[in-house]
Amino acid sequence: MESEKLFKDVKNKYLLHRYIKTFQFIEKFTTKDELILDLGTENLFSNKLKGVGYNISNTEGQDFDIDYIVQNNRIVDVTFALEILEHLVSPFPLLTNLKSKKLIATVPLRLWFNTAYRHPKNEWDWHYHEFESWQFDWLLRKSGWKIIYTEKWNSPLTKVGVRPIIRALTPRYYAVYAERI
Repeated sequence: MESEKLFKDVKNKYLLHRYIKTFQFIEKFTTKDELILDLGTENLFSNKLKGVGYNISNTEGQDFDIDYIVQNNRIVDVTFALEILEHLVSPFPLLTNLKSKKLIATVPLRLWFNTAYRHPKNEWDWHYHEFESWQFDWLLRKSGWKIIYTEKWNSPLTKVGVRPIIRALTPRYYAVYAERI
């Protein structure tokens, strides 16, 4: 499978699982001819997509809560918001001001048995939101997007124990393809 070959050098099983699922989702709704804006700085995932011919540009690392006008005069067909919206205090202004026709977004789902993720030393890695799917759908609709397709993904089972088993059985990630209304 192309996605497994593309990410064969990713050793972290959680990251590998998420990358493969995200890539497969993106392949359903984008083409290599489309201009794509990936919200966030260049990263391993966006560079892998560029390496197989996707036309992706990244943002510069600005704080989207403050600087939410990201496109200015850039014309893009698709915006990727991959594992980024949960880091914003308020994703609504950013989502409202995106100018692309299509949006592909992934967010972590709220887990009933766990609190939102918060890195002990890096506030840029805090999750201000871990959504329930209905909450994220509502946010997208209110900000001018029509949801076309969604998927939920589980985390891979990599450890033994009650919590890892619950994590493997409970959807952790939510992927959405939406179009501008």
